[in-house]
Amino acid sequence: MARKPIDIRVPDLSGKLAVVTGASDGMGLGTATRLAAAGAEVILPVRNPAKGKTAISTIRQAAPAAKVSLRSLDLSSLESVAALGDTLREEGRPIHVLINNAGVMRPPTRQSTVDGFELQFGTNHLGHFALVARLLPLLSAGRARVTSQLSIAARRGRINWDDLNWDRSYHVMRAYSQSKIAFGLFGLELERRSRTHGWGITSNLSHPGIAPTSLLAARPELGRGQAIPQYRLIQALSARGILLGTVETAKLPALMAATDPGAKPGVLYGPSGPGNLGGPPAEQQLYPPLRSVEEAARIWRVSEQLTKTAFVTA
Repeated sequence: MARKPIDIRVPDLSGKLAVVTGASDGMGLGTATRLAAAGAEVILPVRNPAKGKTAISTIRQAAPAAKVSLRSLDLSSLESVAALGDTLREEGRPIHVLINNAGVMRPPTRQSTVDGFELQFGTNHLGHFALVARLLPLLSAGRARVTSQLSIAARRGRINWDDLNWDRSYHVMRAYSQSKIAFGLFGLELERRSRTHGWGITSNLSHPGIAPTSLLAARPELGRGQAIPQYRLIQALSARGILLGTVETAKLPALMAATDPGAKPGVLYGPSGPGNLGGPPAEQQLYPPLRSVEEAARIWRVSEQLTKTAFVTA
């Protein structure tokens, strides 16, 4: 039996400027394509210009009238994050949608960012934290909606406060979970601080469930020459419509969170099927590790110190 298509309606985004990280392939590319097809002008900050150009060609094949352009960004380098912030602030255009989608997962060995942070924590959380800080004046001017992409890995685990960089003992999946928990706590704290300080932006969270996306495939840039061991099983279950989502459905929670007029701030959106692994996107309960306001404020303070950034609108 054929799988019943799952989709959502993306509203008219004409006149809106959207920025999507990690949009050179996979879910991010699909997300950027839908935004462009709905009339938004889309900026793709990418690390690999060749992949970026291919992504633009793919978007324009699907949406010939798309307004889409590249900028340079390596989230594992705070200098690169600052440079993108400078570039976009010089351009001076308000940003209406920011989808923090990029991420790295399961490098085969412990790796560090340019700035010496554990790669997953430094890229998935700290890089995006610094990016939002650098773009805050433009986000505030556009009364933007900021959506941060998590993972079901944030369901359990904790922040390793005694060893944030996993210098003393490294466990790849616990480090990945920490990066996504920290990122989720940041997204929720961003919403609270925007209300308190009158920044005018709204912030929410999304997660894609489980699907055979490029995040799980071979990633030579991470030193991972082959897909993760579970990739073939995930592909098989996804193709048969058993529990899991598809590459096409995985992007829908972020699209709903970022564009649906009824999407709420401070809320997590994800697949609504069994185990929240696949199915239509919907509002979900916050994962237990994301519910502490005190931990959210603490990770914010620590992240400001580590990245040497501050959230100011001027």
